[in-house]
Amino acid sequence: MKVEQIYTGCLAEAAYYIESKGEAVIIDPLRETAPYIERATADGAKIKYVLETHFHADFVSGHLDLAKETGATIVYGPTAKPNFDAYVAQDEEILQVGDVSIKVLHTPGHTMESSTFLLRDEKNDDYAIFTGDTLFLGDVGRPDLAIKQGEITEEDLAGMLFESLRNKIMPLKDEIIVYPGHGAGSACGKKMSTDTWGYLGDQKKLNYALRADMTKEEFIEEVLTGLVAPPQYFPKNAVMNKMGYESIDEVLKRGLTPLSTRAFKAAWAEEEALVIDTRTPQSFAEGFIPGAIFFGLDNTFAPWVGTLIQDLKQSILFVADPGKEEEVVTRLSRVGYDNTIGFLEGGMDAWKAAGEEVDTIEEISPADFAATFKDIQNPLDVRRASEYSAEHIEGVKNFPLDFINANMSQLKRDEKYVLHCASGYRSVIAASILKARGYEQVVNVPGGFKALVNTSLPKTDFVAQCTEL
Repeated sequence: MKVEQIYTGCLAEAAYYIESKGEAVIIDPLRETAPYIERATADGAKIKYVLETHFHADFVSGHLDLAKETGATIVYGPTAKPNFDAYVAQDEEILQVGDVSIKVLHTPGHTMESSTFLLRDEKNDDYAIFTGDTLFLGDVGRPDLAIKQGEITEEDLAGMLFESLRNKIMPLKDEIIVYPGHGAGSACGKKMSTDTWGYLGDQKKLNYALRADMTKEEFIEEVLTGLVAPPQYFPKNAVMNKMGYESIDEVLKRGLTPLSTRAFKAAWAEEEALVIDTRTPQSFAEGFIPGAIFFGLDNTFAPWVGTLIQDLKQSILFVADPGKEEEVVTRLSRVGYDNTIGFLEGGMDAWKAAGEEVDTIEEISPADFAATFKDIQNPLDVRRASEYSAEHIEGVKNFPLDFINANMSQLKRDEKYVLHCASGYRSVIAASILKARGYEQVVNVPGGFKALVNTSLPKTDFVAQCTEL
């Protein structure tokens, strides 16, 4: 038996590969199929099942393309109603894979169809559970994503999650390995560990949601406390996973169209496209296409695209460093942005060589920010409210990037704003959005809060209520 976790850090997402006697299973694959097919081919194995723990909201799964390319059967747990051919297993049904077996445990709570897959080894001993978003290390899945007005509430789902954990997972042996669907950084939970796998016995001791003496009422209150609104793309991705989507091959073919500067400008106008620049924050600040929005590829690229670009069908053109084009299209497709229509051939060098206009972002060093702080009129911290509440520079107001589209009207176009985040990534996103919307006087602090804490600026370690504009 072979078990492999395939972890994608930029999404904090874990897919899994299981192989026994020439038969393989993929659990919760990402959109691209090649990594899973290559693993099976290397083992001389045939992918028999694609197991989906639930209809994912934070990414578009690769189940449809993978099943089409390999002939594998897509499997969901009880109550799932996909809009395509799939096998809906019964609770406690056994799936045979080579010399091992997988038991389907229906564990509703995160969503109604959520299921945990219990892997049993060649001796029929319980070996590991693949919990999806039901159980994380240090946390459990949020129960507010699948509510239906007038039918089911988040309290209802939280109650179901309590029963699922107590009746299906906690009775299992302590030595069983827990393989969750996500790790720290995912918006699917609140207190996830940086570890990506662990033992059930440790979770029974350390995970607040698995306390043996916890009542259902206490569980519901604790699980629901502190939840913030999920990113706007979550429900849209869930619909795509349930209803179906365009083949990744077609998405890549369209998105990897190289465009000359002239063709790029024409497509921008004709398609009313959004131009995104995926280079580094420093490269963007030093020179970018006026109107382009920065989403640097070397960070949490896809989640920020999903948070801030409202329309999944938006036509997108992009600028990238040479050799990064396929990665850009792939990572956009992972969160449902399938309408990438091409990239600027030759990148910014070609744009400049054509004599086109170039814009820049003014920057101020952390040291200069500290030295002139008393004279800065509008310093803004674009980190999340929770980060700001934990620690911030006294006198700096919170203007979270998450809500920039809703709160932008609070700013004045004739005033200057000096922006910082934690490290200088999000502040450049914010600056690019503001500049594209006509706020010309924006200044970025490279290095962000991490650099500012080393200056002489006064810091507030904790405030009870976040100060917002």
